[in-house]
Amino acid sequence: MTQHFTAPDRLTGNTGTQWWRDAVIYQVYPRSFADGNGDGMGDLEGVRGRLPYLRDLGVDAVWLSPFYASPQADAGYDVADYRAIDPMFGTLLDADALIRDAHELGLRIIVDLVPNHSSDQHEWFKQALREGPGSPLRARYHFRPGKGADGELPPNDWESIFGGPAWTQAPDGEWYLHLFAPEQPDFNWDHPAVADEFRSILRFWLDMGVDGFRIDVAHGLVKAPGLPDIGGHDQLKLLGNDVMPFFDQEGVHAIYRSWRTILDEYDGERIAVAEAWTPTVERTAAYVRPDELHQAFNFQYLGAPWEAAALREVIDASLAAMRPVGAPATWVLSNHDVTRHATRFANPQGLGTQLRTPGDRELGLRRARAATLLMLALPGSAYVYQGEELGLPDVTDLPDEVRQDPSFFRAAGQDGFRDGCRVPIPWTVEGSSYGFGSGGSWLPQPDTWGGLSVEAQTGDADSTLELYRRAIAARRDHPGLGAGDDVQWLDAPEGVLAFAREGFVCTVNLTGSPVRLATPGRVVLASAQLTLGEGQFDLPADTTVWWTV
Repeated sequence: MTQHFTAPDRLTGNTGTQWWRDAVIYQVYPRSFADGNGDGMGDLEGVRGRLPYLRDLGVDAVWLSPFYASPQADAGYDVADYRAIDPMFGTLLDADALIRDAHELGLRIIVDLVPNHSSDQHEWFKQALREGPGSPLRARYHFRPGKGADGELPPNDWESIFGGPAWTQAPDGEWYLHLFAPEQPDFNWDHPAVADEFRSILRFWLDMGVDGFRIDVAHGLVKAPGLPDIGGHDQLKLLGNDVMPFFDQEGVHAIYRSWRTILDEYDGERIAVAEAWTPTVERTAAYVRPDELHQAFNFQYLGAPWEAAALREVIDASLAAMRPVGAPATWVLSNHDVTRHATRFANPQGLGTQLRTPGDRELGLRRARAATLLMLALPGSAYVYQGEELGLPDVTDLPDEVRQDPSFFRAAGQDGFRDGCRVPIPWTVEGSSYGFGSGGSWLPQPDTWGGLSVEAQTGDADSTLELYRRAIAARRDHPGLGAGDDVQWLDAPEGVLAFAREGFVCTVNLTGSPVRLATPGRVVLASAQLTLGEGQFDLPADTTVWWTV
């Protein structure tokens, strides 16, 4: 049954309709955001208690990483029951209260959906194992006989994104496919029961009042017929450009057209966002055609180096790819799977998105602040990962014995250092977990965390938190920010980006030295201190300035 709720004025959006086109969406990683019951693990009660902070930050929506019933083999991305809350996070009543409170505060709620695979503790998979070869339940996953004289070899040469073979042998001799951990068997989306189940799951959460879904591994649901071998490709590079028989197959689009009809039945502009790693932004655009999903993450932008020509190229390509399908571009600098950009930009380019070196902290923070203002000035929707508004770096010195990322424990996997961006965030200057909760934190926090806390930065005009608050407020109020689908590039020295939008100019110095420029207008906001002269100014190194003209 379609749920109707009365939205506060803010939920009508600052653009009238299609609020998601220029929204600022804040990602909450529940286990690391706030702990409401003092057990050292973040939970829904903790998130609910911090919703006023997110309202005051100025974001439009909150995206929650998985909180479903799960054995937690991959931090909840191994789902045992899509209609239940894991006890470590709370109950369905807690989820209902969180959604209602968010709506009262003018915030929308987007939840993660994991349709590529389930947990090996999902009832379907457990029954499939019990019933053995030929079981109808096995057809809902990818079970195959092995190769070799006695079936002792995997059915093909695919490898897991987390490292090692993408196949595990069941006790009865058959093998099952898992593109990620062995505890995450892939669904067979050619089976109609799988499609039926997920349409039902969508309706369950839409009826609860959620405003949308972030689709995990949206590019992976459909596999090429026959599951062909790959050969010599480097299939472990999830961020790579190789075409793979298990990613970005044409069949995924029929699934999303089916989902779009369900989303459109509900009031309130419910949306779906694709996590789709594709070879090009043009391939990504196929996921957001008018009858499919609403947004897709822009991983090409996330992976771009801090270099003017490279950023301009990916900005132009992103806008050009989305324009023909009428979808907004999206922009993101950090998330729960990659090194925080305050650390990424503190290190030499080319080290990838997973690092174990802190780099130059001062340089990284300066670039991160500048990158944030650039991102928030672009047309489309922006995603903020919890703690980036505090300028948090990655924690690069976590002891091996506390790590929990499953790829850390498997050779040649997805780098394995994602725990560094998942350390619980600090709220207060003091306390055993800097206000995260009364029972400590599930990953150890650095001794410096108190100085980066919400309490320490609130009211400090020079802090990163106050920069985010001012930037998001200005973006909401200024017609030249967020909306639209184009930028007008202005002449600028090498290493400097400058573009105009309606009544607005953004200038970014990506060089290591100050650059003298003509003053284009009145300063709205700058990521670092400025000294203005008569008709000209020196734009400091690694600094972004917003102007009204």
